[in-house]
Amino acid sequence: MTTVEATTKVDAMTRVDAFPTGGTGAAEPTGWEALVTAALLGTDRRTPPGSEPGAGAPGALLDSAAAETVRRRAGLRPARAARRPDPAPEDPRPVLPADAAHRLTVLLADRPGPAAVGRRGSAPDLMELLPQWLATANSRGFAAPPEALPALLDAARGRTDLRPAVLAFAGPRAVWLARLNPDWRFALRATPGAGPVPPGPGAAERVRRLWDEGLFAERVALLASLRARDPGGARELLAATWATERAEDRLMFLDSLRTGLAATDEPFLEEALADRSRNVRATAAELLSALPGSTLAARMAARAATCVSLDRALAPPAIAVEAPHECDAGMERDGVVPKPPAGRGERSWWFGQLVDAAPLRTWSARLGGRSPEEIVALPVSDGWRGELHAAWCRAAVRQRDGAWARALLGAPTAPEAGGPGAVSLAERAKLLGTLEGEERAAWVAGFIATHGLSEAFQLLGMCGVPWAVPLGRAVVDALEIARDAGSYPWSFSGVMGLAERCLDPAEASRLDALLAIPDESEDASPGAGGYWAEAFQRLVTTLRLRAAMAEELEGEGSV
Repeated sequence: MTTVEATTKVDAMTRVDAFPTGGTGAAEPTGWEALVTAALLGTDRRTPPGSEPGAGAPGALLDSAAAETVRRRAGLRPARAARRPDPAPEDPRPVLPADAAHRLTVLLADRPGPAAVGRRGSAPDLMELLPQWLATANSRGFAAPPEALPALLDAARGRTDLRPAVLAFAGPRAVWLARLNPDWRFALRATPGAGPVPPGPGAAERVRRLWDEGLFAERVALLASLRARDPGGARELLAATWATERAEDRLMFLDSLRTGLAATDEPFLEEALADRSRNVRATAAELLSALPGSTLAARMAARAATCVSLDRALAPPAIAVEAPHECDAGMERDGVVPKPPAGRGERSWWFGQLVDAAPLRTWSARLGGRSPEEIVALPVSDGWRGELHAAWCRAAVRQRDGAWARALLGAPTAPEAGGPGAVSLAERAKLLGTLEGEERAAWVAGFIATHGLSEAFQLLGMCGVPWAVPLGRAVVDALEIARDAGSYPWSFSGVMGLAERCLDPAEASRLDALLAIPDESEDASPGAGGYWAEAFQRLVTTLRLRAAMAEELEGEGSV
C-alpha cells in the first residue's frame, strides 16, 4: 500500500470518527491526533506512533487507526431504554367484512392520474367515494382493520373534510397512534376526550400542569378537548389565566368556546368585551350575539330598533331606515367595527352590524306584530332593502332561526331566485343550512326545475346524501336538457361530480337511456354528444360502484 492510499483511507475515517458520539472513553489527545497527523503528512515524513519507518509504515498506520476506532466506540455508554408504550386499546366493534376491507384498501390506494383539460374520462374517481364509504361503514358500526389505520390517518391528514369520519371509524386506536406520531396529532385535537391528557386518576392535576407549562399548541388542544366534555371546566381553566395570556393566544382560546356555547358563558364573554385587543372584543361580541337572551343582544336590539321603523304614511306601509350617524364607544365595546372595508359607506356598515347582532324576535314587535314572511314582503324605502335583508340573513344563520330562513329564501320558483336580488345565492345556501334535510332538498329541487343548473352548485352542496328522489330527478332532468341543448358537459362538471357522489344509486337504471351518443343538431357544439355520453357513462359506473360498496358493507363482520 502506498503512502497516498493510506493517507486517503485514514482521512476518510477521520471525517467519520473525528468527533466521539458519546461516552467517557475518549482517546488521549496525542493518540488519535498523532495518527491523523501522520496520515495527513504521509508516513514518509511522519512515522505513525508505535511503528517503524519504512515500507510497513502505511499498513501499521491503518492498523493503529482501526484499533483506536474500535476502542473509542467501545467506550460508549448505552442510553437509557425508553418506556415501552402501553398496548393499543381494544376495539369491541365488529370486524369489517373481507370484501369491504379490500374495497377500503383500493379506495385508499387510488391516486388520480393526469387528465386532459376539461375531460375526466369514464373511470370513477375512487378517492371521492371514500367519504361516503366511511359514512356507511360508521353507520353500520364496523371497526377499522388495524393494518389500514396508518393509511386512513394519512388520508385524513391531507384532507380535513375526512377527519371526523376517519376518526370515528378508526376508533380509540387512532388516538393511541396519534400520541406516537406527531404527523397525526390532529386526532388529539379533533376527538372529544382524546386530548393530550387522557381521563383517569390524577387527570385534574395533569390538566392543570399542562395548561400552566405546555406549549401553545398543546394548550389549544387541551382546551378544545376539555370544552367538548366539560364546557364549564374549560371556561374556568381559561378564566384562571386569561389576564396573563397574550392577545393572539386569547383570541385562539376564546374561539374554542364556540363548542357548547351556552348562557353560562355570558359573564365571561361580557368581561372579554373590555379586552384591549379589538379582535378579541369582536369575537366575544359575535359569540354573545349568537345567544339571543344575552344582555349584549338586548343592547344591540335597542340600537337596531331606533334605526328601523314602519312608515304608515305610505300606501302600502314601508320600512323606513335611519342608519346611525356615528359609532360611539358603547357600540365599539359591543363589537361594532368602526372602519368599513373599501367601497362601503360608514353608516351602512354600522347599520348592518347592529341588525345582524339583534335577536330576530325584535322585528315582529317593532313592525306591528307581523310574521317574518310579512316583514320580508314589506317594501323598504331609500334603497336600503338589500342591506337590511342581508343583515337579517346573517342573523337567521347565526341564530339558527328556521322561520326567518324560510321567509328570506322565498319560493324557489320566484323569478328573482335565479339571479341577483336582495338575497344572493350564497346567502340562500347559508339559509338552507338552517332547514331540515327534506325541506332543504325540496326547495333546491324546485329551484332547479325552474332555473336550471347554472346557479345551483352552491345550493346542491347544502343537501344531504344521498339526494332525495325529487331532487335527484330534478338534477338528471336538468342535465338531459343541457345535453339536448348541445352545450359541452364541462360547464356542468361540478354538478356532475356532485351527482356521482350524491345521486341515489337506484337511479342508475334510469340513466341507461342517456348512454347513447345523441344526434347532434346543426347549432350543437362539435362532438358534444360524445362527451355527454362519456360523462353519463362515468356517472352510471360510479352509481353502480356505490351500490356494490353498500352491498359489501351489508356483510357480516368476521370474529
